[in-house]
Amino acid sequence: MTTSLSSSGTAMSPEAKSTIKIVFFTLFLDLVGFSIIFPMFPALASYYLEIDPDNAVLQMIFGAIHRLMAAGGADSAVTPVVLFGGVLGAVYSFLQFASAPLWGTLSDRIGRKPVLLISVAGLALSYLLWAFSGSFTLLVLARLLGGIMGGNLSTATAVVADVTKPEHRAKGMAFVGIAFATGFIVGPALGGVLTLYNPLADAPHLSVYGINPFSLAAAVAFVFAIANFFLILATFKETFPPALRKLPHERAVERSANILKLFKPLPYAGTNRTNWSYFLFLFIFSGMEFTLTFLAVERLHYSPMDNAYMFIFIGVVLALIQGGVVRRRAHQVGEKRMVLMGLLFISPGLVMLAMAQTTGILYGGLAFLAIGSAMVIPCLTSLISLYTPVASQGHAIGIFRSLGALARAVGPFIASLVYWRFGSRVPYLLGAILLLLPIAMVALLPPPTRSAEG
Repeated sequence: MTTSLSSSGTAMSPEAKSTIKIVFFTLFLDLVGFSIIFPMFPALASYYLEIDPDNAVLQMIFGAIHRLMAAGGADSAVTPVVLFGGVLGAVYSFLQFASAPLWGTLSDRIGRKPVLLISVAGLALSYLLWAFSGSFTLLVLARLLGGIMGGNLSTATAVVADVTKPEHRAKGMAFVGIAFATGFIVGPALGGVLTLYNPLADAPHLSVYGINPFSLAAAVAFVFAIANFFLILATFKETFPPALRKLPHERAVERSANILKLFKPLPYAGTNRTNWSYFLFLFIFSGMEFTLTFLAVERLHYSPMDNAYMFIFIGVVLALIQGGVVRRRAHQVGEKRMVLMGLLFISPGLVMLAMAQTTGILYGGLAFLAIGSAMVIPCLTSLISLYTPVASQGHAIGIFRSLGALARAVGPFIASLVYWRFGSRVPYLLGAILLLLPIAMVALLPPPTRSAEG
């Protein structure tokens, strides 16, 4: 049966391993699509302001930014680009927030495979639109579609919960974390490397079709998504059979189109506090993540490739810690304790970034952040799964992922505003202080239930 971890309970079955490999690839592609744009924000702003200066959406964004700057008396040349990056990232993540519980709940009703196929096909279409985004409006539409389809993170994570037993849940979620880390390695690296080649330099006539300097990166992401679609279609076996799905009348509230109803507190001990701990952590972490490239440009004059190297470094450390420590030790140490250890690692990393004036200190801070987040994310994901009964995994993890997406929508924008108004040090120092909130919330979590039935 695909929902069992193994026949013996000590190792993953071949079917479970195959399923998790597919989930790994799906999540990897989602994160590549999300992070491939990170090194491009300054170049994107400059390009579309040059070729599409009268675009209503672009003028609306930059008009609001300049009015905000004028009201605050800001004169930093990097400020408009910082806020532009925050806005563009916030839109993508807000749509993940809105769609994650809907995808998760839908997968509880119709199964995981149909939802994965629909969302991956949608991601492929979003990359195709991006490749032909000769106007800023089309770029925004591509990112909107990608954000909606990127909400499938909740479904992919629920699949891992389906095929792992409670005592091995952290190990399964570590694979999810490794997929995230690998995506953050490949995404920014592709963004940095592929933008070195501008297809318009050799074939300027292609601009008529919407080809732009970023089309090659979008085309690579499109090919990956198409390959993933056919992999799921051909090899993925449904992990949530009809016998485990609730009857329609039991899903009435969860299927509501009213987003607020989706966040009605869950009746399972520990779930709500875990959800909000995750929100607060990602609110702080994503704010650092989005302003990091601008800090590096402002203080150390980093190029897009230098920025890509930073994310590669973070991704490598994340993968090593999640693969070598979390996957092997989380169950023995305890998920709650490992989350607390991770949060305590992040605080000095934020302080180091606030004070960094050299590459050495910058990378030292990044190492602390990567090690800490490698512990926090998979173990919080494991906890929300352990606190939730089997039949509600998709819905509960959907809310968990959706709150994470909301944090990624709000965090970068707030951090960008603080960066603009108070300088590059304050967002990181403030983040180190605010981190005390999720630390306190996690410390108060009850022990997770490890029975097979949750």
